[in-house]
Amino acid sequence: QVQLVESGGGLVQAGGSLTLSCSASGRTSGIYGAAWFRRTPGQGRKLVASIDWPTGINVHYGPSGEGRFAISRDNVKNTVDLQMTSLRPTDTAVYYCAADLSGQGVGYDAWGQGIQVTVSS
Repeated sequence: QVQLVESGGGLVQAGGSLTLSCSASGRTSGIYGAAWFRRTPGQGRKLVASIDWPTGINVHYGPSGEGRFAISRDNVKNTVDLQMTSLRPTDTAVYYCAADLSGQGVGYDAWGQGIQVTVSS
């Protein structure tokens, strides 16, 4: 099993920046990929960004993350970060870290508890 813990959330003004970090523990050798999702009130979780674990080269951004956010991972420290810039009030959400433990491309098997990000106007 892999445990994921998010940190770095909080309150930020519009236009500001914030970096979320996710620390993985447990059987981290079984991680194939990682991702950040977010959920806003009334909506389901949506992909913000994903990254492959072995190389960190293959990244993908969802519509909400394209252009303003950057995902990175450190597979020695077992962390995956999400750098967010030019934040907007619409980025207010609970952000979740997730890990793919199967490598089959069918979804994510481990989830963090989520962390609140609030962007004030």
